Parts: sequence; structure tokens; C-alpha cells
Amino acid sequence: MQFRRRLPSLTALIMLEAVLRRKSFTAAAGELGVTQAAVSRQIALLEDEVGVPMFIRKHRAIEPTAACEALGASLAQSFVNIAETIDAIKVSAKDVVTIGATVAFSTFWLLPRLADFRSQNPGIQIRVVSQDSRINLDDGDIDIAIRYGVPPFNDGTSIASRDDEIMLVCSPNYLKRRSPGPLAVTDELIETDVEDRSWLSWSNWLASLDVRLEIRPALRFNHYTETVFAARSGQGLALGWGLLVQTFLDDGTLVPFDDTRLPSGARYNVVLPIRSRRTLAIDRAAAWLTAALHA
Repeated sequence: MQFRRRLPSLTALIMLEAVLRRKSFTAAAGELGVTQAAVSRQIALLEDEVGVPMFIRKHRAIEPTAACEALGASLAQSFVNIAETIDAIKVSAKDVVTIGATVAFSTFWLLPRLADFRSQNPGIQIRVVSQDSRINLDDGDIDIAIRYGVPPFNDGTSIASRDDEIMLVCSPNYLKRRSPGPLAVTDELIETDVEDRSWLSWSNWLASLDVRLEIRPALRFNHYTETVFAARSGQGLALGWGLLVQTFLDDGTLVPFDDTRLPSGARYNVVLPIRSRRTLAIDRAAAWLTAALHA
């Protein structure tokens, strides 16, 4: 079993360092806001504790002993280390912003745009937390969340939101090799299985259009990112949330299956926790996300 060494009181050590630096009991007492008697008492207690004198008292001056100078050098370095650690903690707390979002939003929308934010804010570190389960803002781990849904939220305040529309998407090769015409039972459907039913399923899509068609997905995934990658590789038709698949529509790896568009029924929201810490870095990140979402 290890035992922690018994150390002199922190008060005595602080006073010793001040006396050494100021070369005076009186000056040290003034700096620390205590009486000279209090400083003398703490130094005497320290001397009793270590068993050697700290100062040689002369008529109008004090002279540190070798033991005092050795202890003082160690204290000075320790206080510098403590101050630097505190500064690092303050900088870290101020300049690191944690953004939470779904895996799909992080992958398809946020990550491609982060370079723009970082170029504008080189001193701010971004930490991205991606998960498809609902992020609990009460935990205090997330500074800003991008939440898909309909506000208000009981754990955060939406400061910006954007609607979306849903369409059918597939690869150009898939569209080329299938027979022309509307959606058919022969089409290969790619489904995303999620617990959050604000996320539309194939059944919801067909019911909204009053289309009677047997649903037999050829592929099922529990992450929308996998659904999109499967569609891009020509493996079938997927429901495409416009904001998330726009990059792939732009580069031609996905194309709309037809002209049908449905409102998503929910919105992407920039959400701040109700008990949010406020820093300049968080304010800048929130403003940038708001602007980027509406660009």
C-alpha cells in the first residue's frame, strides 16, 4: 500500500514563495493581504515542520538559507506549472466547440464544410460527435446540436432551422438499365431502418402518394450513410433527403428518379442547450452553422 507524503500547508508554502520573491516579510504580507505577524507565524510553523530554519534574521534584513532557496526554486517552478495548466484549461474550454449531429448529417453535410469554418477561425478547435440516437443536451457534452425534428425541444433552443424535401434517387447506371416508367414492383428498393419515425420510410412515401405497391426492399441498412452509398453504387432506389444528397446530385453520382418531391415534415435545427455555456468560439460556430444551413 502506498501512503501519500504529508506536506506542509499550502498557505505556508505560498507565503514562503512570496517572502523569497519580495525579500521581505512586510512586503510579502502586503502582497498577500495579511499581517506581517501572520506571515511570520506560518514561516515558523514551516520551519518546525521541515526541521531547519528558512531564514537568517538580521537587524533590518533576512537572508534565505540554502534549504530555503532549494525549496523556493521548487515552489516557483511548481506555481509556474500550475498557472500554465490553468491557462491551458481556460484556453481549451474557450476554444473547443463540440457539435453533435446524426452520422448522415455529419458525413454528408457538415464535414465537407468544416474546412471553410476552420479557415475563417484558425484558433478554434471543432469536435464532432456523430450518433443517430437522440443527443441529450442536458448532459453538457454538446455545445451545439444539429437536430432533425420539429421544435420546440425540451432540452435546447432552436436558433435556426431549414426545411427539406424528399425525392427518389439512384445512380445514373441504375436508371439507365431499368425499364422506362414509374416505380414498379421490380425496382430494387433500399430501406433505412431507424427508430425515429420522423425519418420517412418507403411505406410512408408510398402512402403519401396514394400508391399501392408491395414493399419488398432488396437491401436494408440501419445507417442512412450506407443507404446512400448503396444507391450511388447502383444497387437500387433510395429516399433522398435533398440537403443530405445534394453533393451527390451535383457530382452526378446520384440522379433524381422522377420529378416527385415531398416535404420532409421536419426541419434541420441548430440547437443550443438550455444551460449552454457561452464563449466567443461557440457564438462564432453557431453563427457559421446558421449561415451555412441557409446558404
